Amino acid sequence: MEQEILRPHAETAYAHELKALEAADTGVKPGGWRLSPRAVVRYLLGDTLEDGTEITPKYFGDRRLIEVAVASLVTDRALLLVGVPGTAKTWVSEHLTAAISGQSTLLVQGTAGMSEDALRYGWNYARLLAEGPSEAALVPSPIMVGMREGKLVRIEELTRIPSDVQDALITVLSEKILPIPELNRETQARRGFNVIATANDRDRGVNELSSALRRRFNTVVMPLPATLEEEVRIVTDRSLAAAERMQLPPVKQDAAAEITRLVTIFRELRSGRTEDGRTQLKSPSSTLSTAEAISVVNQSRALSHHFGSGDIEAEYLAASLAGAVVKDPEQDGVVWREYLDVVMRNRRGYEDLFAALQG
Repeated sequence: MEQEILRPHAETAYAHELKALEAADTGVKPGGWRLSPRAVVRYLLGDTLEDGTEITPKYFGDRRLIEVAVASLVTDRALLLVGVPGTAKTWVSEHLTAAISGQSTLLVQGTAGMSEDALRYGWNYARLLAEGPSEAALVPSPIMVGMREGKLVRIEELTRIPSDVQDALITVLSEKILPIPELNRETQARRGFNVIATANDRDRGVNELSSALRRRFNTVVMPLPATLEEEVRIVTDRSLAAAERMQLPPVKQDAAAEITRLVTIFRELRSGRTEDGRTQLKSPSSTLSTAEAISVVNQSRALSHHFGSGDIEAEYLAASLAGAVVKDPEQDGVVWREYLDVVMRNRRGYEDLFAALQG
């Protein structure tokens, strides 16, 4: 029996939406694009098509930011999405490539130990030794494949890649060619090729981009959700989608109240002050991003379903919440205990959660 895919690629999970958008798209499509820029924005932000098809929002936030990102990809410059962890950089890059190229799988994952082969090409060494350099012995990178097929390529965690390896992208992004000196030839990019890179500006071990490489990118800063209501909506929608993948039934009662309490705590610790601005707080070492809030809700939902009543109650939320906040027992433990004593102890509507966290 074939098992269900745990997390389908965006172009598979939202195939019906992309097909409906393509059929209804009357805009001008740049060469190699599946959808027009206007339709790509509709796909990311959500809409209702003329035939009644609902396009679900993939990104909640500033429309202009998404328009700028899409417009950048129309030009000959690559796109760099920058932000703290949990600001949907990877999510947006995946859906942009799915909407524009119809394929989000051309992916390079940046790591500290990466070599140029991952960005350029490698070799099948058995064939290389037997036959010498040849087209058959060459192993193309996702970037080479994207250039040959005219598709977008994603590079995750660009600033984790060593600086000298990063610079292998300069010729690709400026000249749109990838030299293969061993074969005395080159790969030229077809129309539709471009790169979307992401970078975490709070990560340890970050390698700064050279000025030459940075000039090849249009940079878009991905912000954290501006309001409590916006972040609650994101966590609610994304956690519901995750619950379906985990085959968890809907909770018996509305989880909005628990999600609101969780997001409020995250936002206050993240910003270093309470929502009303009256109390200054210390912030923990963890980023307490929207993505982490979604994970806490998912874990609470799983605990409740398998070991409790099925509702996201205070005891299940508390069991997941403390571990998300306290990453460093010494530093974060002090911050968390202070928050409980100063803020939560006397906050109306948090009595059960405070008691569960103290237990």
